Amino acid sequence: MASLARISRRALATAISNHSHRVLHRGFAAEPSKTIAPSPDRVKWDYRGQRKIIPLGQWLPKVAVDAYVAPNVVLAGQVTVYDGASVWSGSVLRGDLNKITVGFCANVQERCVIHAAWSSPTGLPAETTIERFVTIGAYSLLRSCTIEPECIIGQHSILMEGSLVETHSILEAGSVVPPGRRIPTGELWAGNPARFVRTLTHEETLEIPKLAVAINDLSNNHSSEFLPYSTVYLEVEKFKKSLGISI
Repeated sequence: MASLARISRRALATAISNHSHRVLHRGFAAEPSKTIAPSPDRVKWDYRGQRKIIPLGQWLPKVAVDAYVAPNVVLAGQVTVYDGASVWSGSVLRGDLNKITVGFCANVQERCVIHAAWSSPTGLPAETTIERFVTIGAYSLLRSCTIEPECIIGQHSILMEGSLVETHSILEAGSVVPPGRRIPTGELWAGNPARFVRTLTHEETLEIPKLAVAINDLSNNHSSEFLPYSTVYLEVEKFKKSLGISI
C-alpha cells in the first residue's frame, strides 16, 4: 500500500507540472504584441532640469539682472544676489531660516554651501552677509557669518555662526573660523581653528578687489554662453522622433 501511495503521488505531481507548463506556454503565446503609445501628458513635461530659484513661503530669491548664477545652482528662500555678483556651479544658498546676501561684484565659487540659522549663540546677527568685492573659494561652508568688503576666503574654509571677517582680510584655504571669532582688518589668518599669521601689505590689500573684478569679467563670458534654460529638451525631442512619437 505504501508503494502504491508513493507512485500515485509521483504521478499526480508530474501531471500537475505538465499542465502548468502548457498553460504558461499558451499564455505567453496568446499574449498580443504591445505598441508604445505616446502619453498626452509627456508632451507637456518641462525638461529644463534642476530648479534654480526655489521660493519658500512668502520668500522668493532675488537675482540682479547682470548677476551670473550658474544653471545648477540652488537659491532657496531669503537670498539676494546683487549687481555684478556671481554664484558658480554646484553651490547651494539656503535662506530658509534667515537672510543670505551676496554683495556687489562678490563671487561664490564652485560647490559652496551657504546657510543661515534662526539665531546666533554669540548674540551677533544670524544673517549671512557677503559684502562687495568678496571672493569665496570653492567648497567653502558659511553659516550665519559676516564678511566685510574686499576679503578673500580660501577654498575649503568653514565659517561658523557669528564669525566676522573685517575688511581687507584674507583667510587661507582650509581654515576653520569658530563661532563668534573676529578676524581684524588687514590681517592674514589660517589653520583649524584659524589663527593670526601676519599683517597684509598695502600691495596685497590692493589685489583683493582686483581678483573680484577679474572673476566678474570671467562670469560675463560664461553668462553669454548659457541660455536661460537648459537644452535638454532638444535631446528629448530627438529621442521622440527616433521612436516615431509625435511632438
